[in-house]
Amino acid sequence: MKTVALALALIAGSFSQAAAQHLPPFGGPCPPPFTETLSNNIPLAFGMDAEEAARALGVRLNYVRGRPGHEIFLAFRNIGGSGLFYKKDRLFLQFRKGRLAGWKGDWGHNWMWQ
Repeated sequence: MKTVALALALIAGSFSQAAAQHLPPFGGPCPPPFTETLSNNIPLAFGMDAEEAARALGVRLNYVRGRPGHEIFLAFRNIGGSGLFYKKDRLFLQFRKGRLAGWKGDWGHNWMWQ
């Protein structure tokens, strides 16, 4: 009896309408592209100077090494976490001729899973 009731419930559930996302109205506001909805967007652009990069990231840049104009800086980005463990990722920024030439995230080793 339970099997019959379950089968009838599944059949009745299959007759409901699918709730797919509708297309935006013609000439109306379009949703943002998928890449703008990602949470890992970094507001950096090649050619920024150190002050613009620090302002874009919202953190202070720490000098690592290099001669003036060709430095490597380190930014500690606080990306949240739980109330007990805050997650801080390191981001290395390479400058050449005073302009941002590249960056690299360093997530290191997670001590909890060793």
